[in-house]
Amino acid sequence: MAAEENVLAELKRLRMRMPQLTGVLAAGTNGLVLGADAGNPEGVAALTAVALGVCVRLSEAGGQGRFQELLVRGERGYVAAYAAGSQAVLTLLAGPRVNIDRLHLEARRSGARIGDLVDGPAARLRPHPGAGA
Repeated sequence: MAAEENVLAELKRLRMRMPQLTGVLAAGTNGLVLGADAGNPEGVAALTAVALGVCVRLSEAGGQGRFQELLVRGERGYVAAYAAGSQAVLTLLAGPRVNIDRLHLEARRSGARIGDLVDGPAARLRPHPGAGA
């Protein structure tokens, strides 16, 4: 099975575990969609890549180390982005009643799995290249 098929399977499992999600996608740090179960995946992936670049710089400039995650709360819910290895990012869209702690827990697990699929398990031992920023 190709990495993209495995990524899509992980996204579907995540949606099954968290029915409050309204969309999920995994994209490369360059904004190219790896797998999605969301409306407008290309647009969301492109904007995630832009936000990722800012977050990487902000985290490093603030002395907080590598980017790990971003949470945005809007009037109608949340957009969350999580590092998924060194070459990908997991973006989740959720309604306003989502349990944020559960969202973080599930997303961190799925992000690690997706990172392993994209980077390979050995990549966890290599230094992070700055998330492509």
